[in-house]
Amino acid sequence: MKKLIQILVLLFSITTFAQSFLHREGQKIVDSKGKNIVLRGLGLGGWMVQEGYMLQTQPFASPQYMIKQKIQDLIGEENTKEFYNTYKANGITKRDIDSLAAWGFNSIRLPMHYNLYTPAIEEEKNGEITWINEGFTMTDNVLKWCEENKIYLILDLHAAPGGQGNDAAISDYDTTKPSLWESKANQKKMVALWKKLAARYKDNPWIGAYDIINEPNWNFNGTNKNGCDENSNGPLRELMIAVTKAIREVDKNHLIFIEGNCWGNNYNGIFPLWDENMALSFHKYWNYNTTASIQKMLDYRTQYNVPLWLGESGENSNVWFKDAISLVEKNNIGWAFWPMKKIENIAGVTSVTKTPEYDVLLKYWKDGGDKPSVDFAKSALMKIAENYKMENVTVKPDVIDAMFRQVQTNGTKPFKKHSIPGKMFATEYDLGANEHAYLDKDFVNYKVDTGNSVEWNKGNSMRNDGVDILPCKDSGSNGYQISYIESGEWLQYTVKIPKEKIYNAAIRYSGNVEGKLNLEINGKKSESVILPSTGGDDNWKSIFISGISLKSGTNKIKVIFETGGLNLNYLDFTDSKNTDQK
Repeated sequence: MKKLIQILVLLFSITTFAQSFLHREGQKIVDSKGKNIVLRGLGLGGWMVQEGYMLQTQPFASPQYMIKQKIQDLIGEENTKEFYNTYKANGITKRDIDSLAAWGFNSIRLPMHYNLYTPAIEEEKNGEITWINEGFTMTDNVLKWCEENKIYLILDLHAAPGGQGNDAAISDYDTTKPSLWESKANQKKMVALWKKLAARYKDNPWIGAYDIINEPNWNFNGTNKNGCDENSNGPLRELMIAVTKAIREVDKNHLIFIEGNCWGNNYNGIFPLWDENMALSFHKYWNYNTTASIQKMLDYRTQYNVPLWLGESGENSNVWFKDAISLVEKNNIGWAFWPMKKIENIAGVTSVTKTPEYDVLLKYWKDGGDKPSVDFAKSALMKIAENYKMENVTVKPDVIDAMFRQVQTNGTKPFKKHSIPGKMFATEYDLGANEHAYLDKDFVNYKVDTGNSVEWNKGNSMRNDGVDILPCKDSGSNGYQISYIESGEWLQYTVKIPKEKIYNAAIRYSGNVEGKLNLEINGKKSESVILPSTGGDDNWKSIFISGISLKSGTNKIKVIFETGGLNLNYLDFTDSKNTDQK
């Protein structure tokens, strides 16, 4: 009878668990109906855990505690609290989650800093563990917004108590204090935090999973400081088992993601697995998008009959994004890219605008000199916090297009609606993949595999394709120009014309060398156009061409550069009957 009761309880728990929550089914992640779910997510990096490279403080302050100290030294403790309260209030709101859902994301990875949920061990009395409401409230809010949009929230302990890696910025590791691995008290606090989170969210099916430790990178016995040559990873395995046990004491529902050492990828010694509702996470940056690049993880999936999840990736070109997502989805692996917001960012779905005043602070922190006044510094920081609001960021449609539409098709679409007659700005070429919307010879960074870091957009401006875009000072521009043009490269523009007509065009360009290009209209090439040297990159001139026939309806205009070394601002189309070429 006792055995029968145990079997019935087990069957009931499995049935209940399958009815509501994402869970493992063999090598797949499935929903309550058994439907295979490919997670398409974004990590909200920089909100709960700041990293210097996102704020452009990396040269002098990379972990959050150093950034905070720099700010406090300028504006004082109370003003610093005010700044951080505003920064967090603006950083992620319902509007952000609504936007992500509208763009096509079905999940969000929330990188959590433990110190929003519980104090550091140095602040606790007599070894007790106390709690802070702020982090739980922030998480509750994001979860509510996710529920309203019917997308999953994955909790990610990004900064564990003490810090879990020698790559200090990732987990806000302070090298003057005991790390996670050097302190039993820190480990105990981490286990308690996960139990607290699991107890709070155990019944919510919109919690997609618990990602219990982000990118551990620590040398336990090996020589590589980031744990890439570890063979056993004993302390990591023991801690993840302890966390899992604590979670399962209060929550038998939710999927658990685990990560290996070496930024999530070294699983030596981690197996065998210890829970039935578990998946392996790995991270992927700056390497080739070949099956070989993920083969070890595919082997683990087969050998241990466990699902995979690409828990973090990004920081590359649109070409790389498209290829990486295509690769993992072809292998039934979900993903979460990184990050949501970053100052002056092209390789993300949004960019936060940097102000001249913030530049003054960065220069002071880096080079010293006259210290900005408290009023000036506080005002500069509060403006940056204001710029983190979703309504104030610049949305990057080319990145979103690469992550979703381009994964499904090589077709192109207009970047914007071009009005002809009128200017067609060079930087507003079609959305689409390399060799389809444009052709550029440097378009991706494979530095992990090649040893060479490539700037796919040398100007680091406006768009995240291989095309090199710089700020433009020429009058009549949209603020940007195409530069570093090489022979054979091209750009395509899709325009709609209400009625067939003949147009003339002024090509606005600059350069120290004579150039040559031609226009291909709907597959038909024009004669070559000679562009004489203007005497300098900042000396802009116009060359006029005539007899451009555009048909009624959709037209594909391709600007083909027969020689390089030019800068291109725009093509200004005019009705041939009304053209003044003075």
